[in-house]
Amino acid sequence: MAKVELTPLRPWDDFFPGSERFAKPDLKDLAKWNNRVVSNLLYYQTNYLAMAIVVFLVVGFLNPLGMFMAMAVVSSVFLGSVWAGENKAAINNFKRQNPSAFVVAVMVASYMLMSLLGGVMVFMTAITLPLALISAHASFRLRNMKNKLENKMESAGLKRSPMGLLLEALGQQEENLQKIQSFLEGKLKE
Repeated sequence: MAKVELTPLRPWDDFFPGSERFAKPDLKDLAKWNNRVVSNLLYYQTNYLAMAIVVFLVVGFLNPLGMFMAMAVVSSVFLGSVWAGENKAAINNFKRQNPSAFVVAVMVASYMLMSLLGGVMVFMTAITLPLALISAHASFRLRNMKNKLENKMESAGLKRSPMGLLLEALGQQEENLQKIQSFLEGKLKE
């Protein structure tokens, strides 16, 4: 297995090249849309991380205690959901069959817990704003050839990245990994 590496920071003109490289996703083909999102998340992960850090720093500077509480709650809910997905068969099946709904459920649970603790606005700005910006960019940004090549290397296990591990934990890449693993095992047996 390859070691985990952070992908390089993509140049601004690649990350946000202009309107010709953005298009509305095909809502009728959810598999293709999901593939575009996952591909962009893997390819631009360092840019997304930088964008999230900027928002975190601004919000954290304005409300440090609320920011810490929001990070603790979301981390706890995420780790709890990953643990439950691995140790409870019903949750694991739901995660595999409805990966996007699973992510939404984690976010809703985080939001509800934050509302009980009184930090909803910090949660909305510090957690949801970067996620909304990342989701919008990943959904509308068209892939290029370099993007597709990098993603094939990630899927084949030749490269490992933090976003790849996160998507794997959320069940977003299991099908692709299983297909590639089956293909490689078949080739090795030949």
